[in-house]
Amino acid sequence: MKTINPLHLIALLLVILLFLYIQLSSAKDELRLTQETYKETLTLTTDLKGLNEIYSDKKGVQKAIEMILKQHSLKSANVQETLRKSSVLISSESMDKTALNSLMSKILNGSYKVHTFTIKRLSDTKANFVMEIKW
Repeated sequence: MKTINPLHLIALLLVILLFLYIQLSSAKDELRLTQETYKETLTLTTDLKGLNEIYSDKKGVQKAIEMILKQHSLKSANVQETLRKSSVLISSESMDKTALNSLMSKILNGSYKVHTFTIKRLSDTKANFVMEIKW
């Protein structure tokens, strides 16, 4: 019988080790990429969860809008607030520009999901507006 040459066995083992080393390094790179993707996804979900808590808080949005509409500068503006199932509709037939400016600064600086917004100029000092805020 013929015997197997030990140099052939050593060469075969070196080829197998080289192949396994290449496979291991590619698996390490894939693991590193997966970990980075996981970290990005984790931060994104944390941010989205925080935004969802802010924007979908129905009672918080209602309380904040009621506080805004109770301001002294908006008493003469005759602002109507209509509550719906998933939104609130704020409107006024005739509002002076200082009251409108005050209302807009409060609404736009807050965390509200403004769905529709319409302003029509009636005169130099008066305007008509309709705004729908969803939660």
